[in-house]
Amino acid sequence: MAGTVLGIGAVGAGCLAYAAGYEVRSFRLRRLQVPVLPRDAVPIRVLHLSDLHLTPGQRKKQDWVNRLAGLEPDLVINTGDNLAHVDAVPAVVNALGRLLDRPGGYVWGSNDYFGPSFKNPLRYLTQPKRTAKPSDNTLPWQDLGHAFKQAGWLDLTHTRATLDIHGVRIGLRGTDDAHLNADRYAEVAGPIDRNEVDVAIAVTHAPYRRVLDPMVADGHDLIVAGHTHGGQVCVPFYGALVTNCDLDPARVKGLSTHRVGDQSAYLHVSAGLGTSPYAPVRFACPPEATLLTLMPRDRPANPM
Repeated sequence: MAGTVLGIGAVGAGCLAYAAGYEVRSFRLRRLQVPVLPRDAVPIRVLHLSDLHLTPGQRKKQDWVNRLAGLEPDLVINTGDNLAHVDAVPAVVNALGRLLDRPGGYVWGSNDYFGPSFKNPLRYLTQPKRTAKPSDNTLPWQDLGHAFKQAGWLDLTHTRATLDIHGVRIGLRGTDDAHLNADRYAEVAGPIDRNEVDVAIAVTHAPYRRVLDPMVADGHDLIVAGHTHGGQVCVPFYGALVTNCDLDPARVKGLSTHRVGDQSAYLHVSAGLGTSPYAPVRFACPPEATLLTLMPRDRPANPM
């Protein structure tokens, strides 16, 4: 019996060491094709970044993100939770580097507005749909927003915008963070006008159904979100246990389809690049960014 207990303890310690010492810094680039463009359109490369949760000392993460500029994406979409420290704004700007020279759009997450705090990890499993609450521990998100706007990136928070890329008119709409109950999609809602845009992309931080459903009903082709960390600690060959919102665990990361009645849209949820400093582990769920290659609609959706 004692040997069994010791064996289980050793396995647990080994998993924790792997999760905290290796996987949490094992950054990956996911590549996916999404068929949403008009026929014969030139493919458009969209780099989706989310959940950096950056602190000034995380040099490996900064360097890895900085090298993503070599992909030369046509568009960068940032779905929030960039900050994890009051002094992290220069680190985020440094990490993004030449990506800020590319067209970009962004929305905020709760951990852009408020700093992380310790939470009982059991609550994550027992209360997976709980929403965040405002905190007195505010972060300098306005300073980061100023840097983004200086670079020409579009703040999509409850705003519509249109970009022309390779002759394709891309309509963008975004919301504030549903995990904070700050989403007000009604301010930008309305059916997609195909006389004005060729492809419509909706952007939000946390993929709650109350945000996803009207985005689909309005006719968006693609919705991008983050927040879930892909489950962060997953069971090998099974997947995520929780999503930290009301999205089902099967779609906690990657590309799927979200349906409302006879309407559907592609949904991409990023597993993100970071964690809270108070829970710096990942297991069976490495940190990631995603290069979404938008393709003509007559192509199948598949990994590249």
